[in-house]
Amino acid sequence: MTSQLQFWQGAFIADAEVSGRLAELPGIVARALAEPLSTETVLSACDTLSRALRDPDGEVHARLLSYATEGVPAADRAEAAATLAELADALARPALERKLRRELGGPGPERFTRPDARETVYEAWAPVGLVVHIAPGNAATVAPLSVVEGLLAGNVNVLKTSRNDTPLAQHLLAELAAADPTGAVGRRIVALQFPSRRTDLMRLLCAPADAVAVWGGEDAVEGVAALVPPGCRLVEWGHKISFAYLAREAWTDRDGLAALAADVCRAEQQACSSPQVVYLDTGTGELTDELSAELFAFAERFAAVLDEVSATFPAPSDDAADAADAAEHAEITTAELVARAEQHLGLTRVITADDGSWRVFADVRPALAASPLHRTVWIKPLPRHEITATLRPMRRYLQTASVGGSRAEIAALSRTLITAGVQRITPLGAMLDSYPGEPHDGVYALQRYSRRVSVQADGAAFAATPCLDDLIAPAAPPAAPTGPLMDKAAAQDQLRTLAPEHAQLYFRSGGTTGAPALSVFTCDDYDTQMRASAHGLLAAGFDPARDRAANLFFCGGMYGSFISFFSILERLNATQIPMAAGPDHEETAKALVAYRVDTLFGMPSYLWQLFHAQGERLRSYGGIRKVFYGGEHFTTEQRRILTETFGVELIRSAAYGSTDLGPLGYQCTHARGTEHHVLTELHTLEILDPQEDLPVPAGQPGRLVFTTRTRAGQRLERYEIGDLGRAVSGTCPCGSHTPRIELLGRYGEVFRMATYHFHYRRFTQVAEEHFGYRGELQLILTSEADREHLTVRLDGRYAPDPDRARAALLAHIPELGSAAGPDALLTCTVETAPTLAFERTPTSGKLRTVIDRRTAREWCPPAG
Repeated sequence: MTSQLQFWQGAFIADAEVSGRLAELPGIVARALAEPLSTETVLSACDTLSRALRDPDGEVHARLLSYATEGVPAADRAEAAATLAELADALARPALERKLRRELGGPGPERFTRPDARETVYEAWAPVGLVVHIAPGNAATVAPLSVVEGLLAGNVNVLKTSRNDTPLAQHLLAELAAADPTGAVGRRIVALQFPSRRTDLMRLLCAPADAVAVWGGEDAVEGVAALVPPGCRLVEWGHKISFAYLAREAWTDRDGLAALAADVCRAEQQACSSPQVVYLDTGTGELTDELSAELFAFAERFAAVLDEVSATFPAPSDDAADAADAAEHAEITTAELVARAEQHLGLTRVITADDGSWRVFADVRPALAASPLHRTVWIKPLPRHEITATLRPMRRYLQTASVGGSRAEIAALSRTLITAGVQRITPLGAMLDSYPGEPHDGVYALQRYSRRVSVQADGAAFAATPCLDDLIAPAAPPAAPTGPLMDKAAAQDQLRTLAPEHAQLYFRSGGTTGAPALSVFTCDDYDTQMRASAHGLLAAGFDPARDRAANLFFCGGMYGSFISFFSILERLNATQIPMAAGPDHEETAKALVAYRVDTLFGMPSYLWQLFHAQGERLRSYGGIRKVFYGGEHFTTEQRRILTETFGVELIRSAAYGSTDLGPLGYQCTHARGTEHHVLTELHTLEILDPQEDLPVPAGQPGRLVFTTRTRAGQRLERYEIGDLGRAVSGTCPCGSHTPRIELLGRYGEVFRMATYHFHYRRFTQVAEEHFGYRGELQLILTSEADREHLTVRLDGRYAPDPDRARAALLAHIPELGSAAGPDALLTCTVETAPTLAFERTPTSGKLRTVIDRRTAREWCPPAG
C-alpha cells in the first residue's frame, strides 16, 4: 500500500501543496478557532476509534496495521500490533475522562462555571490557539497522542513527523477525523511529514504558533526555539536521563533485579524513562576497596540477570540495526573502549554479552553519566546523603527514578530524589509504564496546551446563572443516538457483567414503581453528576452564600436522596444542617428554629406532614423562605397554603432525576409547573411516540428516552426511564438555551379499569378545583368477584364528607361516572384516613399514589 503523508483538515494533499497551505495557516487557524469544539465531541470520536482499534478483524485495524508496518521488517510486526493496542487503551473514553479530571478538573473543562458557587466569578480552560507538535522518531504513539491532548484542550493542531517515520500518525489522525460526524475534529488537525532541515517549511509552521511542543535533544530544541516567535509558549519534551536507585537490601533481590533488567531491554532504552544508570546506596560514602569489590560483584550479578532477561526480549531485526545511526554505534564503541581502558586504573569493570547484545559498565565514580543506550547500563555508587549534591546540578535532565528497598526506604528516598530534581518515582520494572493523567516531565500536558481564563459578572444579574455557556445558543445539536432502546430489565442485566472498578457506589431505588432496582456508579461518575446538579440548584434560586439549608430527604437502605443532596450542598459550599427525614416532627421543627434554617430540602409528602404537625411552631418562627422538593409534586392548593399560611416565598423542584440515571434536569427561576431544563452536559434526550419508536412532532407528548454520556462501565444508551413529557419550545426567559421539557407523569399514571382509561392527575385536579382539597390523594385498585373496585383515599383533615367527594368525582370525571353506573363493572368508594394510614415506600417515604393490587404494580410521580 502506497501511503499519503500529508493530512490537512480532513483530506490528504500532495507534498507540493504543503508550502502554500502553510503560508495560509494564520487565516485557517482563525476560522477553525471561531467554531466551538466541545470536549464531548473529541471524547466521542476518540472512543469510536478506540473501539475500532480493538477489533483485529476490522477494516480500521487492518488499514492502520499496514501503515504501522510500512517499510518495517516482518519481525517487528508484532510490535506494531502492540502499538495499536496501546493506542486503543489511550484513546478509550474512560482513560481520557480520567486524564481530563486529573489535569483540567473535569470532563467539560471548556465550560465557564463558578469555582466557588457563592461568587459570580466564572472560570474555564481555554485553548492557547495553534499548537505545533514536532514529534520524535523513536516513539510511535507520541505523535498522535500529543495531537489528541491538543484537541482535548480545544486547540488547532499541526503535527510534524520526520521522513523516517511510518505514516501511522497521519492515517490514525485521519481515522480520528472520520470518527467525528460533525467534522469539527478534522478541521483542527493537520499532520505533515517532512525533514527538519526544511527550514523554509519549519519557519512557516512555527510563525503563527501559540505553543510549540518539541521532542528531542538539546540541539533539536535549540533549533526549534530559534524559530518560535516572541510570546509563543515553548513546551520542551526533551531527552531526559532516568536511573534506578537500590537500597542495600535490594542488591540481592533477584526478582527486583529481573524487573529492572526488563526495563533496560524494553524499547532498547529509547524512551526517556528507560534506566541508563543503576545507583547503589553504599552507606557512608567513603569508597573503600571493599566497597569497590562489592560494586563490581553486584555488576557481575546484574549482568547475569540481564543476560537471562535480554534473551526473552527479541533483538532488533538486522534491517533495523543496520538503520541505526552510525553515530550511535560509534558512541557505544567509544564508551566501551574508554571503560575498558579505565579498568587498569581500578575505576571500572566492563561486562558484555558474547553476542554484543548488552553491556554493563561498573564505575566507582558517582557522577551521572548518560548511557549510549541499546541495552547498555552503568552501575555506580551513590550514598543516600550525597544524592542531592550529586544529582541536583543535572536536575534539568532528570526524569524517572526506579527505587528498590523497604517501604520506609522507598518513602524517604523518593522525597530525597525529588528534591534533587527527579520528576517521577516508580517501582522496579515499571519505569516505562504510565497511567491516564500522569504528569510528564513534571507538568500536566493539557495545562501546557491551555489557558486558565475568568469572567467576573454582576452578582445580582448572574446569581442564578451557573454556567455562562448556557446563555449561548449551541452551534449544532449533538448527533441523535442510534441503536436499540433499553428498558430497566436490560439495565439491571448489565450489572451482572460490570467490572469491579466500575462498581464503587451502590444505590437502590425507592421501589415506588415495583421492586427496588440497583444502580451502580464510579466515584467519578457520582462527582460529575453532583456537580451538574449543584449547577441546576443555583439556576433554581438557591443562594449558597446566604441560604441556611436543612436536608430532610430520607436516608438509609441504600436510598440516594439524602446522600446526593448532602453532596450537592457540599459542592456549593453551602451552609447545611443534615438532619434527614425522621418521625419526630417536634424535634425536627425545634432544630429548624434553633439553627435558623430558612431553606428546606425534602419529599413533598414529608414536608407537608411536618408543616402541619408543627404548624404553630413553624408559623411562629416564620423563617422558612424556600422549599426545594424532589420525588413528588406539590399541588397548586398545597403551594398556596405554604405561601399564605407559612410565608414560604419560593417552592421549586430541587432536581428531576432517577436512581439509575442520576440527575436529568433542573428548574430555573422562570420554570412553571413541571417544566425543567435538561442537563445536556450529562445526557442526550429523545422524545418518542408513545406507541412507535419514532420522534414525536415538536411540542407533542411522548416517552422520554435518555442517553447518558458520563458513566464508566454501565452504559445507559437510549434508556426508557418510564416518564412522559413534551418539549417546551423557544428560549427560556432565564436566557438559557438548554432544552426544556414539561413532565407529564409516568406511563403508569394512566391505568385501565372497567374498559376505561383513567389519569391519576385528573383525580387530583377535580379534588382541588371542585371541593378545595389540598391534601394527599391515593388510589387503590382491587378486584372483586363480579367487578373491579376503585378506592379513593383522602386525608381526613382536608376532605369533605366522603359522599360529597364521591359525587364530585363522578360528576366531573365522565369516564368514572359511566364506569360506576348501576349496570357497569366498577365500584367507586371514597374513604378518609389520617395521614399515617397512607401507604408509602419504606425507603424513600414517597406516597404510593396508585396501588394496583390486581397486578401488584404501583406508581408514583417522577422526581421533581
